[in-house]
Amino acid sequence: MPTDALLDRFLGELAPLAPVAVWAHGSLAGGDYQEGRSDLDLIAVLDGPLTTRSVWQVAKVHARLRSEPLAALLHCTYLTPETADDADRRHLTWAHEQLFKRTVTPVTRRELHDFGRVLQGKAPAGLLPPVPDRELGEFVVRDQRDFWRPAVDNASLWTRDVWVDLGLITHARAGVTLRDGRLISKREALELLPGLGAPVELVEDIRRRRYDGSAHPTPTGEWATRRAGLARSYLGAAIDELVATYS
Repeated sequence: MPTDALLDRFLGELAPLAPVAVWAHGSLAGGDYQEGRSDLDLIAVLDGPLTTRSVWQVAKVHARLRSEPLAALLHCTYLTPETADDADRRHLTWAHEQLFKRTVTPVTRRELHDFGRVLQGKAPAGLLPPVPDRELGEFVVRDQRDFWRPAVDNASLWTRDVWVDLGLITHARAGVTLRDGRLISKREALELLPGLGAPVELVEDIRRRRYDGSAHPTPTGEWATRRAGLARSYLGAAIDELVATYS
């Protein structure tokens, strides 16, 4: 499989940096991975501080992978044993074919503890502190309130598949996490959406594009406009209700 070949190549290229651990999270670990569509979400823990030289080595690792199928979907954040327990720290990350820094969110940390896939080295429990339910819940509410709710008001975003898909799916997942303290897959979230009041035609549009195994072009014209309106109308009210309930 191209995914396995890419992961093997990545681990081989990373070997000179002597990683303490390499983990997968997200759909690759949670059982909802679709080759060619899903991101390959990884965390690598490197032994020692990230110096200018080691940052350059990381950049070269990813540059050498560019010709591999699926390489553009491989995202990896780099921690060290000394920085892994700092939930607010922004860590070196390769994603979207560039280097930048971002945090490892409480959702990602909980994923790693609950079902993270160890590709190499130590398990997450040996390097990452557990994520309390309260910390996880507070993050989920902030994400819905401070990121997704303002995005709903930006009409131009919602003609794009990624905003419609992730907007609805993330909201359904947020509700389950806040109610039950657990994480669910994107597929499970999609199954819940009609019962949460999401428009059935919108849910079926997402399902066809993500799970029926054939390519579907991004919609244009009347349906694109209607779909954007349905998504924004549903999510605006649903997010407001969720935030009011759990804040």
